[in-house]
Amino acid sequence: MHPVDFAELGLRVGPILLFVVAITVVAELSDAIGLFVLVARWAAVLGRGSVLGLWLLIVLLASVATAVLSLDTTAVLLTPVVLVLARRLALSEELFAFTAVWLANTASLILPVSNLTNLLAAGRFRAGGVSFTATMWAPALAIWAVTVAVLALVFRARLRGRYQVPTSFPSEDRVLLIIAGMVCAGLGLAFSLGVNVAVAAVIGALVLVVACLLRRPRLVGWRLVPWQLVSGVSVLFVIVEIAHANGLGTWLMSLVGQGTTWTDLVRLAGISAVGANLVNNLPAYLMLEPTAVDAPERIAALLIGVNAGPLITPWASLATLLWAARCRAAGLNLSWARFALLGLLLVPLCLMAGTAALWA
Repeated sequence: MHPVDFAELGLRVGPILLFVVAITVVAELSDAIGLFVLVARWAAVLGRGSVLGLWLLIVLLASVATAVLSLDTTAVLLTPVVLVLARRLALSEELFAFTAVWLANTASLILPVSNLTNLLAAGRFRAGGVSFTATMWAPALAIWAVTVAVLALVFRARLRGRYQVPTSFPSEDRVLLIIAGMVCAGLGLAFSLGVNVAVAAVIGALVLVVACLLRRPRLVGWRLVPWQLVSGVSVLFVIVEIAHANGLGTWLMSLVGQGTTWTDLVRLAGISAVGANLVNNLPAYLMLEPTAVDAPERIAALLIGVNAGPLITPWASLATLLWAARCRAAGLNLSWARFALLGLLLVPLCLMAGTAALWA
């Protein structure tokens, strides 16, 4: 058994886990304050009674939020919005829930902040002397288009018809609503400007915690912290690091191959997607990164696999786990068998389209 450098591992993944904790606190408090209900009302009014128009608005909102706020933020911030919206308007909760989780994952390839795996990979692009966004925009656009098309096809019957535009959504504390809105908007601006995501999220969480302690202290408690999620993912990181220290990299190199032809890129993206669905996309990225550092195109293919691929098993990405928690909190019970079957339809199409755009 070879020794593991746990200090180095902690320095690399610690900020990521801190970000997840902080952004979850922001989401939980924003939800309790009523921010999501308010945003739901605005979206319903802008949709003007058209189910298709409202859905397209949610698609746009999910895509922009994922690109700027990251997929995990979208999973916890947008999911309550769309579920409140669907329930109050008597629309399909499943349609809006799948729209949120699919786009949270597949729209997360355009900016370094869009996905935690992107943050891990950003340094590799810089080391190769290429721009992250310049490399990833084409596959990001292709995968986004495929996702929207598949959503429209699968849920086409539920996109028809109209709804009654609501007149009012009650709220309890206007001051807290304003503070929560400013925190979420501020986080979006900070992330888009390249501010350290963990630091920004922690500051946002502290602002909301202090505001709630002053006005509604019952909202604050240790229950806000996702202890089980963080501890489970931490264990996965440690297991992967131990495996790497004891020969995992050599075996993986023989499995994923080398080169930057379209076949090579599809092979790497496909194996990355399988790994993400087996053990979660963050450990999968860490496992496979040493096999892809020889070319920016290979890092890009790896990101395609671990970002757009984890939509088959519930544990494949932190975003999916956070999304599932928000669905449970809202009283929505979805079938994981249906989730997996639809994922098996979407994921191969995304991988093929994304790698084709990257190679072209």
